[in-house]
Amino acid sequence: MKVNIIYEDNHLIAVVKPNGVPVQKDISRDMDLQSYIKRYLKNKHSKPGNVFLGIVHRLDRPVGGVVVFAKTSKAASRLSDQIRKHEWIKKYVAVIEGVPKKIYDHLEDDLIKDRKKNVVKVSDVLNPESKKAVLQYRTVVKNGGRSMVEIFLETGRSHQIRVQFSSRGMPIVNDFKYNPAVKTSPGNISLWAYSIEIIHPVTKENIVLTAEMPEDMIRQLLFDQ
Repeated sequence: MKVNIIYEDNHLIAVVKPNGVPVQKDISRDMDLQSYIKRYLKNKHSKPGNVFLGIVHRLDRPVGGVVVFAKTSKAASRLSDQIRKHEWIKKYVAVIEGVPKKIYDHLEDDLIKDRKKNVVKVSDVLNPESKKAVLQYRTVVKNGGRSMVEIFLETGRSHQIRVQFSSRGMPIVNDFKYNPAVKTSPGNISLWAYSIEIIHPVTKENIVLTAEMPEDMIRQLLFDQ
């Protein structure tokens, strides 16, 4: 696994998560991003014993892009508090099946998760276990039967982007879990976390962390239809 580090200081580290890599250990026992970065820090600083690396947010395993880790417990607490207060600005880009009716739109749903099956769906009735999911999107490019959209995430619910678009008949390309046209898992889906703006947990300065969109997403929009 090759991981690109885009920012690092004594308090946090931001990296580009490859598609298909879990953020933390799961039942597959495949190499996960947290373990990889902890090993990197241990070797870089010749640290004895365990290395602290706090997870403050996650990306679904098939999704790639910017991920931020805390290198101290104080930074982890402050970054987590920023997320709770919706102070992070998180932007994604996706290639979806279909063409949205509106160039700009606001999507709001109540989502409920089936933890046994690890799937999320839109709840049509008021359910105490459902959680509100909100995003805004802008249609960037349309080509044939597909579109590329830029997404501004207001809430960070599990599988949120994937479910909200799929429920409107515009599933993300190559999404095995929520795109009914995908019969076998391709490993990578056309969803990328390309930008996160945070407040540094110590200096309080605004930091914009970005990761360039993979070329295969362009191919999926322009040619692979």
